[in-house]
Amino acid sequence: MQWTMPHRVLQVVAGLIAVVALSAFTLGVVNAPSRGRMPGERAAGSAGAASLVATEAVPLGAERIEGAAPARELTPEEKEKLEADKEAKQEAEDEARAAAATAPPTAVAAAPAQVAAAPSEAPPAPSPDEAPH
Repeated sequence: MQWTMPHRVLQVVAGLIAVVALSAFTLGVVNAPSRGRMPGERAAGSAGAASLVATEAVPLGAERIEGAAPARELTPEEKEKLEADKEAKQEAEDEARAAAATAPPTAVAAAPAQVAAAPSEAPPAPSPDEAPH
């Protein structure tokens, strides 16, 4: 199939396209500044433009540039306190295990039943074809 158009219509359309292109180029040249500027440089005679104020801006500190400072050495008193805390925690765990081992079997059997009941009360999982919220 051939599309045909009168020759005069093609000339008018081509002329309109040429006029639009030339006018766009001319307006770009006319509205261009007389001298280029570097980024951040103020335009000469332009008092209308207000500068931006960044209220959340934080200067880079030494920690952000170099990374976190290395951890300081613990004093002997601090090391002893940490060791005492670890020993106390270990003793509490040992006592809990011993109490669980010597507890009557009925109390031990009741605990797993309570644990097993908890997951059944959980809400059902959404279907895979449902969109996440």
